[in-house]
Amino acid sequence: MRVIAGKYRSRPLSALPGLDLRPTTDRLRETLFNVLTAGNPSALEGTVWLDLYAGTGAVGIEALSRGAEMVYFVESSARARDLVRKNLQSLKIESGFEIVQKDSVQSLRGLETRGVTADFAFLDPPYRMQPAYQQTLEQLGQVRLLKPGSVVIAEHEKRFDPGETFESLRRYRTLTQGDAALSFYRIP
Repeated sequence: MRVIAGKYRSRPLSALPGLDLRPTTDRLRETLFNVLTAGNPSALEGTVWLDLYAGTGAVGIEALSRGAEMVYFVESSARARDLVRKNLQSLKIESGFEIVQKDSVQSLRGLETRGVTADFAFLDPPYRMQPAYQQTLEQLGQVRLLKPGSVVIAEHEKRFDPGETFESLRRYRTLTQGDAALSFYRIP
């Protein structure tokens, strides 16, 4: 696993064997960021991200590498939180992030209370936790963490459909690659 592009391009990222982690593959992460930048490499500069169910932190680190101003890595597991910290330290990233060790739904309420507003939210719960998709997407649709134009991306198994509409969020695109899929949502 490695950083695909930007400041930390080609730098390796660690994963932990035996953890209930399924890092977003390099190929799928590259596709995700190609869609988000649509040929404009500076499209992510100055953006704020929520990397929910962060796992290794690969998606948030990729966003930082491509110019994101701030990434909130949200992870309930202490071992995964430590892995995110280790990956950030290995790249000598010292600012522009916060690691939140809480359940993703709870963390969204807390971030809203603090006045955080995100341009992008990425969620990738363990595939076996299918109810977590609905709970997290519903919470994102209710809280004021997103603004018009913000994009929410859910990575899921291609044979699982997380849903079309969650409060103010509407799915506008689904992209499938191998056994995985990305569902893109925004507030109309």
